[in-house]
Amino acid sequence: MNAQFPFDNTYSTLPSQFFHKQKPATVTKAELIACNFQLAKELEIKLPSSGLELIFSGQMIPDGADPLAQVYAGHQFGYYSPQLGDGRALLLGELNTKSGRYDIQLKGSGTTPYSRSGDGLSWLGPVLREYIVSEAMHHLGIPTTRSLAAVETGDKVLRETVLPGAILTRIAKSHIRVGTFQYFAYNKDTEALEALYKYTRERHYNETKSISEFLSCVINAQSDLVTDWLSVGFIHGVMNTDNCSISGETIDYGPCAFLDNYSPSKVFSSIDTHGRYAYSAQADVIVWNMAQLANALLPIVNNDEDVLNKFKNLVHEMPNQIRSLWLKKFGKKIGISKTKPSDYKLISNFLNGLASRNEDFTISFRKLTEEPEYLKSIDPDWFKTWKNRISGEPDPTSIMAKANPNLIPRNHQIELAITAALNSDFDLFHRLNKALKSPYEKTLEYSDLEAIPTEEEEVFKTFCGT
Repeated sequence: MNAQFPFDNTYSTLPSQFFHKQKPATVTKAELIACNFQLAKELEIKLPSSGLELIFSGQMIPDGADPLAQVYAGHQFGYYSPQLGDGRALLLGELNTKSGRYDIQLKGSGTTPYSRSGDGLSWLGPVLREYIVSEAMHHLGIPTTRSLAAVETGDKVLRETVLPGAILTRIAKSHIRVGTFQYFAYNKDTEALEALYKYTRERHYNETKSISEFLSCVINAQSDLVTDWLSVGFIHGVMNTDNCSISGETIDYGPCAFLDNYSPSKVFSSIDTHGRYAYSAQADVIVWNMAQLANALLPIVNNDEDVLNKFKNLVHEMPNQIRSLWLKKFGKKIGISKTKPSDYKLISNFLNGLASRNEDFTISFRKLTEEPEYLKSIDPDWFKTWKNRISGEPDPTSIMAKANPNLIPRNHQIELAITAALNSDFDLFHRLNKALKSPYEKTLEYSDLEAIPTEEEEVFKTFCGT
């Protein structure tokens, strides 16, 4: 049986300056590492019983696919790059399913016109990292791109050393980014910018009737997303505007990481030398990113003062919007169903206590859920205030249990899985993926995955892999 994908490609009907069409590079020997069969079923993909490694390495192009590399620009660590684009990825096409339209993309599939002296390849580590973390994020209930498959290519990739090559098959609502809008705005291609706006609005926010409503929807999605990240201790690591999806999904898992010990200024990314994308800075960065989107839309606003004022107000209101969402989500983490402004201090004091005691973020909130009495001796004043605050809640434990995961993809566990995979042992990788499908459940089988890293295991830096 041949593979059957419900392709219905629309991005390729946009003007030619939006992309470059080409086929994936040839690989030496493709071998399947993992296939997300449940996701394939949800996407209405019918997969054959053999040959999956050829499909997901780009050696066998499914009927209806129309491979292309998308162009975009972006601010990288605050500095504008006028042309970026898919330098190591190809959009195979779009899947039109009952649950919606999704892009299917190969990452690590060879050079494109946008590679900028890069080799267009991925090595095994970043592929496994994105597979694990993106799927974990999905099961945590956070909007994200998904991982459909991972394959080894049999080729060598040169980074600091020679490493095995791999390709990830990624699923997304789309790969349209803030940087996509910036590209056409910067090039003063107003006609293309207008086409992009109309296409994106129809694809993602077709209920909107104006450009200011469109911007508002993107802002709402991004504010919700970033506060979701904060609520689970996630650090994206590289929140450049080219890594900011218009659909509101988490995209581009490069030097990402989850907090172990709580520290608001924590940075893992090896390239974030000034802490621009530190844990607590992410709320400010998304406001900045949305301001860049607003700026990129200006050429099609035609100096309409009413629209300009709406844009300005939407961006200026974002810090309050984010603070409100943060309060709501962190309120649930301490058992409060409906928060009020005074709860901000209660939550902040709890976090400050974690920081001063150098305690683990995930374990501390889970411990508060399951055995809060431990705080009586550690922080009796906070404990008393908290008990009084939740006294009116009918079931605070249930609220907390749904908001505080038991398992997260811890940095050291991901590194252990990658190290084992470099020796052709994928057992840890598969075990992590299986465990992280139920992050809010507590099971004896995966109790070891709850643990904080030892001093020898602790990860201090994460890397892009490009």
